[in-house]
Amino acid sequence: VQLQASGGGLVHAGGSLRLSCAASGNILNVVEMGWYRQAPGKERELVASISSDGAVKYGDFVRGRFSISKPDVTHAVVLDMNALRPEDTAVYFCNADLVSWADHEISRSKDWWGQGTQVTVSS
Repeated sequence: VQLQASGGGLVHAGGSLRLSCAASGNILNVVEMGWYRQAPGKERELVASISSDGAVKYGDFVRGRFSISKPDVTHAVVLDMNALRPEDTAVYFCNADLVSWADHEISRSKDWWGQGTQVTVSS
């Protein structure tokens, strides 16, 4: 299983960015996909997640600025970030909780992570 993330970059405060993530491989079912972020010297924190039935969760700091959705592509998630602030600067990681198979065994894991993408918001 692989999670391929794209998007991110440098934007001025108040600007917008879109992050995309797609999971591929021997996937039977995606339970939940989302984004976490980690700023220097801070712990990794939830940004947003969406479950297979569409239930969403957001970090308290989002406050209506971000929106997570599932595009029509299977096993993918999109995060639209608006009204970005300098404090949103961090490395953003895609995460998946999914059921996969390998070596004739089926397993579920919440620890599938993408490679991380840098988001920098300048003041």
